[in-house]
Amino acid sequence: MKRLIAFSILFFITLTAQAVSPETVEMLIAGFDEPALRDDFARGVRQIAGQWRESDGSDEEFCNFCKIHFIADGEEKRQVFERISSYLEAVYGYTTDMAVSLQWFTTIDDGPEFEIDRKFTAYDPGRHFKDDMFRNKTAFHIGLNFPEIPLEEKNALGDDRLAWAYARLGDVFAHRDPEGVGETASDAYARGEIYISNYNIYMGALVDEKGRKLFPDDMVLLSHWNLRDEIKSNYGRPDGVEKQRMVHQVMNRIVSQEIPRQVINSDTFEWNPYSNETFLGGEPVSLEPEGTERYRRVLDNFHELRRYDKPGEYAIDRHFNREMEISEAEVVSLLTGYLATPELREVGEIIARRTGRPLEAFDIWYDGFKARSSLDEDMLSDITRSRYPDAQAFEDDLPNILTTLGFSPERAEYLAARIAVDDARGSGHALGAARKGSLSRLRTRIPDSGLDYKGYNIAIHEFGHNVEQTISLYDVDYYMLSGVPNTAFTEALAFVFQKRDLDILGMGGGGDGEARATDVLDKAWSLYEICGVSLVDIRMWQWLYANPGATDEELKKEVINIAKEVWNDYYAPVFGTRDQTILAVYSHMINYPLYLSAYAFGQLIEFQLENHLEGKDFATEVERIFRQGRLTPGAWMLGATGEPLSVEPLTATLREVLAAYRD
Repeated sequence: MKRLIAFSILFFITLTAQAVSPETVEMLIAGFDEPALRDDFARGVRQIAGQWRESDGSDEEFCNFCKIHFIADGEEKRQVFERISSYLEAVYGYTTDMAVSLQWFTTIDDGPEFEIDRKFTAYDPGRHFKDDMFRNKTAFHIGLNFPEIPLEEKNALGDDRLAWAYARLGDVFAHRDPEGVGETASDAYARGEIYISNYNIYMGALVDEKGRKLFPDDMVLLSHWNLRDEIKSNYGRPDGVEKQRMVHQVMNRIVSQEIPRQVINSDTFEWNPYSNETFLGGEPVSLEPEGTERYRRVLDNFHELRRYDKPGEYAIDRHFNREMEISEAEVVSLLTGYLATPELREVGEIIARRTGRPLEAFDIWYDGFKARSSLDEDMLSDITRSRYPDAQAFEDDLPNILTTLGFSPERAEYLAARIAVDDARGSGHALGAARKGSLSRLRTRIPDSGLDYKGYNIAIHEFGHNVEQTISLYDVDYYMLSGVPNTAFTEALAFVFQKRDLDILGMGGGGDGEARATDVLDKAWSLYEICGVSLVDIRMWQWLYANPGATDEELKKEVINIAKEVWNDYYAPVFGTRDQTILAVYSHMINYPLYLSAYAFGQLIEFQLENHLEGKDFATEVERIFRQGRLTPGAWMLGATGEPLSVEPLTATLREVLAAYRD
């Protein structure tokens, strides 16, 4: 998962009341004496008039500012653009580097963690940058000459790369923070990150109703990532279903917050997640439940983001309309449309036949369609531990991984030299550099025994992010176009890499028709799972805005209700069971607000990319596609594959595969 540092989450935010009178604005525009540039002048003037405050000056001072600083000469404008780009690269790049250093001891397993580490983690070195740029009028200077343009105009820019770059610069200062906010948002995100990164379950301390321990004493799994992956790893094992049911019950207790607080990140007590009883030295002890802390973290984020709202525009709108550039309505329509796909019932029947039992709720993570499902995970872990005993060994092997995927030795060395591997405290994530000369960071959890297969699989996913981050920073023609349209697009390449993890180990399953069919079934089922999780996340935020005064206890009850409703509407017809809460277990709901739908879109994009890549040179196409940079989603997809983003390619292929299964 691509990690978002705090100040980037709030990149696009709202403005305050206009201080310049509308009459002044219209008189200023009418008096502009260059007709060919009047539309450009008018757009810039109107934008910064909406951001200008009384403290910035009088109407007369505003008019003088616009007359003095509007750039009419095209060549001068291009040169100014290049200067601004270099300044922003320095600011974004070095503040990102500072954030990496300040967050080091809370994110990286590098010695004990102290309270002072949490204090520095919560400090955001880029917090005041936009405020400062408005106060010294630099933001007005930029907005006047490079104003925001509507999405439909961006999509019509075609191949004019400079115009695209101007448009992306126009996004930077398109909105001004309301006065007096922003001081505590980073604190809330930092608290959520620390909470999640330390939410470990000591599996060796779990007991079932018979007092049996099913897991090794030294197994420690982070919620929810490692718990989910433990469920995936147990398909096909003789005792697998017992372990899966126990992990599922742990998840239920986390969602309900009935989990005893003292068993989180500790093996002091034995815990039976079925009865919720706890023991010390074999004797029953009474421990307090976690209560509502999970939901208190969500409320912290909600109340911080609300401070950036204005009438009619809320955090949900900002996230989808501005960051993802896909409307909330479009996202919800895609999610619910896919969840209602009738063929998913037939995929569920195939899974039930393969497992030899009726579907259970945890089978939303059925992993038996993948090539690795027929392999012994312990054997795979022996291979990965031997190859990667520590983070340095994985970093040293990055060039080899890339050449295995088809990159030339020169390009492999070029890309790998710009990526560092760190041993994470929490789950894996990737943090991209924001300036040329800095390193992108690949984080994955590496035990003392070496990188097990689960960690390796995550690391290959994160490496896909890092390759995107490096190509779209170093090899894009304009800095303002660095990156991808939104986080779904970097998730797509991460999924493409992750799918090839066995190929990298020299154990690929080939590309015959059966492998292709099972790959389609796997993608269809995986998208089914993440669409439901994403819908729960969105509905939670919709409810929060409808109930802004909610308590953490009320939020907990509502999230559980939402999870059950989504399950009953879209999963009960396939699974045959009702009122399941497992869709609310994702940790992203606490530390990455509204992020989950990026995975759903990422999987759709991945499917279309894989279709496009079939029969082509993998490395050449990956580099071409991600050199496009941060276009809009629609323009990027057309440039990458020649087709718009749609669920139809996957559903059409699924119908073909199921027809073959029936025959």
